[in-house]
Amino acid sequence: MLVLEGVSKSFGAVAALRDVRLELRAGEAHALVGENGAGKSTLVKVLAGAHAPDAGTLSIDGRPLVLNNPADARAAGIAVIYQEPTLFPDLSVAENIFMGRQPLKSGRRIDAAEMRRLAAELFTRLGVQLDPDRPARGLSIADQQLVEIAKAISFDARVLIMDEPTAALSGVEVERLFSVARSLRDAGAAVLFISHRFDEVFALCERITVMRDGQWVSTDPAADLTVADVVRRMVGREVGELFPKVPATVGEARLEVRGLSRQGAFHDVSFTVHSGEIVALAGLVGAGRSEVIRAVFGVDRYDSGEVLVDGRPLRRGSAGAAIGAGLALVPEDRRQQGLVMELSVERNATLPRRWALSTLGLLFGGSERRAAQDWSQRLQVKAGRLNNAVGTLSGGNQQKVVLAKWLATAPRVLIVDEPTRGIDVGTKAEVHRLLSRLAGEGVAVLMVSSELPEVLGMADRVLVMHEGRLAADIPRTRADEESVMLAATGQGDSR
Repeated sequence: MLVLEGVSKSFGAVAALRDVRLELRAGEAHALVGENGAGKSTLVKVLAGAHAPDAGTLSIDGRPLVLNNPADARAAGIAVIYQEPTLFPDLSVAENIFMGRQPLKSGRRIDAAEMRRLAAELFTRLGVQLDPDRPARGLSIADQQLVEIAKAISFDARVLIMDEPTAALSGVEVERLFSVARSLRDAGAAVLFISHRFDEVFALCERITVMRDGQWVSTDPAADLTVADVVRRMVGREVGELFPKVPATVGEARLEVRGLSRQGAFHDVSFTVHSGEIVALAGLVGAGRSEVIRAVFGVDRYDSGEVLVDGRPLRRGSAGAAIGAGLALVPEDRRQQGLVMELSVERNATLPRRWALSTLGLLFGGSERRAAQDWSQRLQVKAGRLNNAVGTLSGGNQQKVVLAKWLATAPRVLIVDEPTRGIDVGTKAEVHRLLSRLAGEGVAVLMVSSELPEVLGMADRVLVMHEGRLAADIPRTRADEESVMLAATGQGDSR
């Protein structure tokens, strides 16, 4: 249905795509995989009409295809679900879905009732409950992604491109999305699926294309490949153990949360994280995990309870007090909460340490650059220059900058919310190694993750939340997928 031949795209001296080819067939789900910076997102933007290729051709149904803008792509039947939701925060969910193509009534007035009805039908088709009148501001990442999915399928697209659509979704929501993707595929659509989660790739896709350093590497039937084959082609080398958990000495209580409650979000949450310990906060999307850690860090206020660091009460509602006490928070939403997108990579990477890097109150570019370069190299951030805006990086490399920013503060308590979301397999192993090493150095690590293998592979204890309450505290020796999921769905309590 859709064919790319010899597509190349450069941004200044950086060649993002070099002689790439891709063939999408009707009635087939096709995976596109590669490390961060491999060119996947640039290729998606070419297909979406956001970037014009410098060289190469596109064709659909055997006819030449020229995409001058996203409207041309939509007219050709190409819909994209991007990795990062891009919603208008002050408009309703329904208005975001139908922006620029709202149903009209007499006098060319917007038919708000029809727009709400159509939005509700889309959510029914997706099997989710979301109020079409709800403002987009304040929606969780998972709900924002569902709005983007509804927007894409509302076009009745013949080619559906899914760029990391499941990164913030729970297992139930992923299966709902896959059922929609399969129904579109079975109806004759071509589906291009981009993900770092290999279980999803092999569960959904018939063929797999691998990219590395902006170039096409291979295209093969999924049935002929193993995960090890794909990883080798992605990184060009063997990848070591994905969960390099190193035994650490568990010491004194470093972080204590006592009876934390906030109306409508979480209730009576209590737990302790010791030095040298990695504690995972697990549960389904919407269980209150992110809300709890934001309250602990002082980003959000809570109604009752207290937080103690090294036995001393932490002033509530003050992120500055939390940072001063040695806490660091890597947030779930890197674009809105973790980075200043217009600032440079080096400025973002050193924001929490600007006073420490200054001399007599003056911050010099050289000290900022040297500090940023160290952690950028350790996390293998792929950026043309460190003084480029962080918004020009791929999503995975942006996540690495957020990690670098907080790891460089040498925290006593490190709180990470979805630390490997959108990160390729090679860097995942490196992030896990860093977390394990930090725990070995006596740092207390509190990790929120929706990926059960990550939870089970890295955590010394698993705290499971269900509907705003702590449902279970499971030690590593007894933690498995069944016990965690039973507690997460309210079917079991292993405390």
